[in-house]
Amino acid sequence: MSEDFYRIKRLPPYVFAEVNRLKADYRSKGVDIIDFGMGNPDMDTPHHIVEKLVQTVRKSRTHRYSSSKGINGLRKAQARYYKNRFDVALDPEREIIATLGSKEGLANLAMAITAPGDVMLVPNPSYPIHPYGFMIAGGTLRHLPTLHDGKFKPEEYMQSLSRAVAHSVPKPVALVVSFPSNPTAQLCDIDFYKELISFAKKNNLWILSDLAYAEIYFDGNPPPSILQVNGAKEVAVEFTSLSKTFSMPGWRMGFAVGNSRLIDALTRIKSYLDYGAFTPIQVAAATALNGETDCIASIRDTYKSRRNTLIDSMERVGWTIPSPPATMFAWAPLPIKFQKIGSMAFSKILLQEASVAVSPGIGFGEYGEGYVRLGLVENEHRIRQASRNLKKVFQNADELIANYQEQVVSKQGD
Repeated sequence: MSEDFYRIKRLPPYVFAEVNRLKADYRSKGVDIIDFGMGNPDMDTPHHIVEKLVQTVRKSRTHRYSSSKGINGLRKAQARYYKNRFDVALDPEREIIATLGSKEGLANLAMAITAPGDVMLVPNPSYPIHPYGFMIAGGTLRHLPTLHDGKFKPEEYMQSLSRAVAHSVPKPVALVVSFPSNPTAQLCDIDFYKELISFAKKNNLWILSDLAYAEIYFDGNPPPSILQVNGAKEVAVEFTSLSKTFSMPGWRMGFAVGNSRLIDALTRIKSYLDYGAFTPIQVAAATALNGETDCIASIRDTYKSRRNTLIDSMERVGWTIPSPPATMFAWAPLPIKFQKIGSMAFSKILLQEASVAVSPGIGFGEYGEGYVRLGLVENEHRIRQASRNLKKVFQNADELIANYQEQVVSKQGD
């Protein structure tokens, strides 16, 4: 028998595993790790949503199999959300499906539309499911750099996209975009989406837009939906999630909306694979979408305050980090002295010497090297403590780098 199964062999090594092992080892020894590495929302789910779950779960009829497409009330609530937030009209029957978080929706849609060898255009750096969902499904990846000189520049991106389509054989089937971006926190505007939709129509390209961070934005600039563009539903589907908007990551509730053909394909795949989320979770999710938006603003304000504290405190110890305009992440270039050893080595040194965990940029793809991602998931007191810990690292940078390089050479000798 073959040692590895086909789809497992297609998966690359999980880059974050090495840092995660180190983190677990230190914690087992009682070390308090200030963990910016995971994008795991830490705030409580708003009380009225939890209460609706508790109220509903007491009704035994809700304990039966649910609908993989999502209950009617939930899909109607998502339609109202899109109308109120983006002025986009959606048919709850044909253009909306509930998913077990945006991640499951992306992965299952990739299974639905990908034939072996199909070329898929994916962002780089990127949230891992964007490329690997298609890789698992048997597709071939072509990576598009999303940053030029550390920023998203629409003109350069469109040039890269045009080259990729012109020189790919066979022609690409689909393109994944994600704004606000995880991990880079970059935004785009509606004019970029207009150009993208026009390009997709000319080149027979499906567009999969990940809008998981729709409500985590700062500085008064709400991110647009690609579906706001006239005719976008002819070629595009969009994924959203309640994980960040309502601090509901463990509830696993998201949506795919847009093109009816893609939604139908995802619906058929899901009908074979699952019965949808537990009905009380769906009922509570509808309550979240139909309710007041004060809790969304409160969650957003907390992330904004943490962002400001992170940027200010790190600047004081000599690490200049661009202030993210959205998401719950900061995308930080490596301090100059550490650039020569790369993001993985830098991440290990921060863990070993400062008890601070970050995500190495290389884990998000080749073009993520030279950066680390910091999640805004620690309170402000711990953010300041992290900066004090890091001050010692930066002061002793030369010595720590030399020690690390000696350790690497020693291990290679073994």
